Amino acid sequence: MFSVLFFAVLFVSCLAGPGMVNYSYSVAVGTGAGTSFSTVGQGRITAVRVWEANNAYITGFQLRYGYIWSARVGRELGPANEIELFEGEKIIQISGKYHSNYIYQLRFVTSLGRSLTVGQPITTSFNFYPKHQDSELRLLSGRFNSAGIVSLGAHWGSIYIDQGNSTDSS
Repeated sequence: MFSVLFFAVLFVSCLAGPGMVNYSYSVAVGTGAGTSFSTVGQGRITAVRVWEANNAYITGFQLRYGYIWSARVGRELGPANEIELFEGEKIIQISGKYHSNYIYQLRFVTSLGRSLTVGQPITTSFNFYPKHQDSELRLLSGRFNSAGIVSLGAHWGSIYIDQGNSTDSS
């Protein structure tokens, strides 16, 4: 009986896969109205672009996975504010401000202590970070409308060697 239980537990743990071990989710802030989104990409996030309405809310953003930019979420308005990460650097915290209708400020913090802050410090604060020490930002989800980003949540996880970006051509 014990051996059957042992093999059942072993089988289920193999199905879970190593990619889910360090997953965590920072619950979305903002309203539930608008079109839902989830960024998509392979490997580590290597850059971030953010657009904001002049002295107002966040209108859009885009993440780069490896060398490929994800689809833009929201809209471009004016010049983009951008941070490009160094080799091995990762996003370990996102904070900002939101009000009932929009995300007003976003701050991305990296493992090297660098940051990108875009938007206005208006009303309610939020702070997203992974639950596991070796995790990093994997994707963002939430909602947007024709004017800007209305809701934002963060998904965290570990990058394993076979998932990461590689510049090795061999």
